[in-house]
Amino acid sequence: MLKVGFIGLGMGRAHMKGAAAHADAKVVACCDIVEERRKNKDGVDVAEEFPGCAFYTDYKEMIAKEELDAVVIASPDQLHREMCEYCLNAGLHVLCEKPLALTEEDCLAIVAAAEKSDKKFMVGQICRYTPGFVGAKKLIKEGRIGELTFVESEYAHDYDHMFKANAGKEYWRNDPLRNGVVGGGCHAIDLLRWIAGDIEEVCALSVKKTLTYLPYDDTHVGIMKIKGGIIGKVFVSISCKRNYTMRSVFYGTKGTIITDNTSDHFTLFYTDDEGKLQTETVPVDINNHNATGEFADFYKTIAEDLPVSTPAIEGCKTVQAALAIVKSAELGGVPVKL
Repeated sequence: MLKVGFIGLGMGRAHMKGAAAHADAKVVACCDIVEERRKNKDGVDVAEEFPGCAFYTDYKEMIAKEELDAVVIASPDQLHREMCEYCLNAGLHVLCEKPLALTEEDCLAIVAAAEKSDKKFMVGQICRYTPGFVGAKKLIKEGRIGELTFVESEYAHDYDHMFKANAGKEYWRNDPLRNGVVGGGCHAIDLLRWIAGDIEEVCALSVKKTLTYLPYDDTHVGIMKIKGGIIGKVFVSISCKRNYTMRSVFYGTKGTIITDNTSDHFTLFYTDDEGKLQTETVPVDINNHNATGEFADFYKTIAEDLPVSTPAIEGCKTVQAALAIVKSAELGGVPVKL
C-alpha cells in the first residue's frame, strides 16, 4: 500500500481522486496554505471525501508527522524547485505537476536532485494520458499515416475570469515568468515532443490585444524544427473567446490524424493498398485530465522499479522549448536554437 501526501489543493484534488481510485494506494494527508481549501466546492471536508485524510497548512509539517512513501506536488509553479528538492531529500517518491519549473536554472536543479536521489521522480505531463492523444500516438507508431512531416497543437483557453476573480490580490499567474506559454502552452509543446521528437529550433511571434492588463503577451505562435526533419507549430492563447481545446493535427506521408482532448472520437485519414484516401472515425473516452491513468503509471514505476516514463529531464526539455518560444517572440521572431 503506497501512502501518499498531496501539496496544493487546486489541481491537487484531481490527483487525490486519481490516487484514491487505485486499489494499492492510500490518500494519507494533504496540505494547502489556505485553510478554506480543505473543503471542496460542495463543502465536504477532505477527511470525509477521503476517509482518514489529515489536513495541514505546512507541507514540511505534513512530511514530518505522516509516514509517507510519496508526494504529489500541485503547488504554484514558482514553488516547485523548493518542494521537489525538499521532498526528494526527505526520501520520498515525487510526482510534480507541469511545468517542471519556470526557469531553466530551476529545472536543471530539479533534474540534478532527481538524479542524485534513489527515489522515483515523475513530471505530470497529463496530455500523455489523454485517450485521444494516446490513440493518435499508437497509430503513428504503427505507421498508419506513414512518416511524420508536419505536426501542430494548440492550447486555447480563456483565463480572463481567473484573473478578474483574483484582481487586487497577489496571484501566481500574474508572475511574468508564469506566462501563458510556459504555464499552459507547455501542454501542447510536450504533446508534440512526445509524439514527434525533440525540438531543435524555434521562431515565434506574439501579441497582447485582449488581456491588456497582463505583464506578458496573451497569444503566441511558434514554428519549430523537430528532430528528423519534421516541422511543428504551436498556438498558445490564454485569451481566446472559444471553448477550451487542445486540437492537434498530425500529418504524415500516408495520412493525417485530427484529434483533441475534449471529443469522444478522433479522425484518421489514410491511404489504402490501392492508393485511395479513406476516412475513419475512431471512438475514444473523454478524459482531458486523466489523473487516474497518470497516478497508475506513477504507482507502477515504484511498485515494479521501472524507469519513469516522464522523468525530470523530459519536463526540463519542454520548459526549455517554451522559454525559447517566449524569447524568440520578444526578439520579433528571431530563431532560437535549443
